[in-house]
Formats: sequence, structure tokens, C-alpha cells
Amino acid sequence: MLAASLDRLQAEVPDDALVLDVGGWVKPLTRADWVIDIMPYETRGMQGHEGAGTERFSSETWVQRDICDRDRWPFADGQFDFAVCSHTLEDVRDPVWVCTELTRVARAGYIEVPSRLDEQTYYRQGPWVGWGHHHWLVDVHDRGIDFVFKHHVIHGPEENRFPPDFLAGLSAEDLVQTLWWEGGFEFRERVLLRAEEVDSYLADFVREHGEAAARRPGRLRAVVRRLRAGHARATRSSR
Repeated sequence: MLAASLDRLQAEVPDDALVLDVGGWVKPLTRADWVIDIMPYETRGMQGHEGAGTERFSSETWVQRDICDRDRWPFADGQFDFAVCSHTLEDVRDPVWVCTELTRVARAGYIEVPSRLDEQTYYRQGPWVGWGHHHWLVDVHDRGIDFVFKHHVIHGPEENRFPPDFLAGLSAEDLVQTLWWEGGFEFRERVLLRAEEVDSYLADFVREHGEAAARRPGRLRAVVRRLRAGHARATRSSR
């Protein structure tokens, strides 16, 4: 979670608010009163904790279950004042269902997901595009969230991705997208059926954000030159 978001959460969520952490096993939020995750309480915290202090949740308030099983979570409507879902939606097989339950059991919340700047970068984790365990590309907009299945086409043409050193010019804020919501938000899967549709979706984003990066100082200008060169080669080869 972004440090600024954690600070805001700690400052704005009252001490007596009931807080749920959805998918918090890797790095559970200490402020959470409840956690729901497919992994067990006993092995929690592989990457530490979000926030200082002691855990407010316990083994009794840790719910181990598949959050995508299409059964209602074991919480009442509006049970929680606030729900956090950080770096989980991109991992799961049914983020639309998770959002459905999030907005049912909580009255407000915070969502954090990788940005497409991060997810469309080559060699982010290894010799592939983005993170190997992520199943979705995510677009956060003013009204809510769109999910696009991370098709294998993303690993194809160069113009569909950013080169490895593109990340060098990005801040922590550039690498994520955030949504603070209250009373609900819009969410959907945006279905792209043909490879050509996916190519256009990916390449348009790279082209648009490569142009924006060209206006920044420093190393990103060289990166953008390579992006343009790759796009020019692809254009020539398609003729």
C-alpha cells in the first residue's frame, strides 16, 4: 500500500470503526479488525504488515475461504465501516464478484491495484510482461474499475509493452492506481474477444503514455525513442 494512503487511512478512519482487510494474507493491515483470505492465519505476513502497532484482528476474526467462490461472504450487509483491498483484485479469478461483496459488506473502502504502466512493462519480474501471477489489467476511472483479462497477446509485439528501463523514471504513485469509495462504485469486466482488439488496447496505452513520458526530463526520453522506433518497425512490417 502507498505510504500516503496508509497515512490517510490511519488519520481518517475512526478508532471505533470496524475494518475488513480483503486478501490481506501477504501483508495484513494491523488496523483491520477482520481479515478474509484463502490462506491461513498461522502463515500470515509473508511480507510483513501494513501499519505499525499490534494486530487488531485475531485467529477468531480471520476468515479463511476462497473469496471468489460465488457464495456470500459470512458478513452482514453493511457490517463494516471500511474495507481495504490492496493488491488482490489483479490476482483473483473473479474480481467482479469480489467487488460485489466488497460493496455489500462495507459502506466505504480503499482499493489499490497495479497501474498499467507497471503491468505492461517487459521484464518487470522476469522474461515476460508484468507480473506472472496477475490475471487482469485494471483501469481505474472516476466512476469505478474496469477489468480486462490479461491475454497472452501482451507478451507479443513490442509496441504492446514498455521496455524494462521504463520503470526507472516512475514514482511509487505511478506504479499503482487507487480508489477511495463510499456507498459503492461501478465495476465490470471489459471483454475483448479478438486478438486485434487486445493489440489495439495495449498498443494505444503504450503510445499515449510514451508520448507523455517524452515530456519528462531525464532517462525516459531515451526510453520513448526506443518505443517510437519499435512502433515504426511494427508499422513497416505490417505493410
